Amino acid sequence: MARLQPHQKLGLLAVLVVAAACALPAKPGSNGGSNPPTTTGSPTAGSTLEGTTTVEEFVSDIQGAVGSAEDYWTSAFRASGLTFVPIGRVTPYQRAGEQVCGGSLIPVNNAVYCPQGDFIAYDVRWALASFRTIGDAFLYFLIGHEYAHGIQARLHITHAFTIEHELQADCMAGAYLGDSVRSREITLDTGDLDEFQAGLAAVADDPNQPWFAEGSHGSISQRTNAFFAGYQNSLAACQLS
Repeated sequence: MARLQPHQKLGLLAVLVVAAACALPAKPGSNGGSNPPTTTGSPTAGSTLEGTTTVEEFVSDIQGAVGSAEDYWTSAFRASGLTFVPIGRVTPYQRAGEQVCGGSLIPVNNAVYCPQGDFIAYDVRWALASFRTIGDAFLYFLIGHEYAHGIQARLHITHAFTIEHELQADCMAGAYLGDSVRSREITLDTGDLDEFQAGLAAVADDPNQPWFAEGSHGSISQRTNAFFAGYQNSLAACQLS
């Protein structure tokens, strides 16, 4: 999966050189995460090696995902007569508690959008391991989902239950990616759609997780259906108004 002219940053590359030396396969982590901060969920082990494994590819895909998400939402806001302010920063971290959101320590094996500081933080070792086991398309979903939480904050969208907020973010991530593919801002490689499905399955809730529990993100079928509704039908499927 690729974005036209992705951007790379030497600072992230330096972090990854350290992380890659001691990165572990993706492990089960907390699927929760209250709102705020809002999280993607944590993938479980068991995926097969995808093949695109270098640090340089990882850096390129992360920066490509951030850049394409910014471009997409800038255009979407402009089309609605609104001014878009990009999310303040997208920050990798390596240790639990290295990043703080609203007084809460951000755990490992996760990615979150923090509305108090208007930033996305992701565990770089976990993300690199997920990239290596699931595939590069997962990184575009990961950034797309967290960026969607930033859009919800900008539009002052709230929900009674966490799962509603999370499934809407899945739909919005799908809309961003589907629309970007159709506009040729992003090109899909063979297998990328399967990687989306594998990634959604990996970050879905345990089947025994109550849907109404704080931090619930949705079952495999719920998350997959929400994402591909947005992917196929754009933002109209996501009930933003």
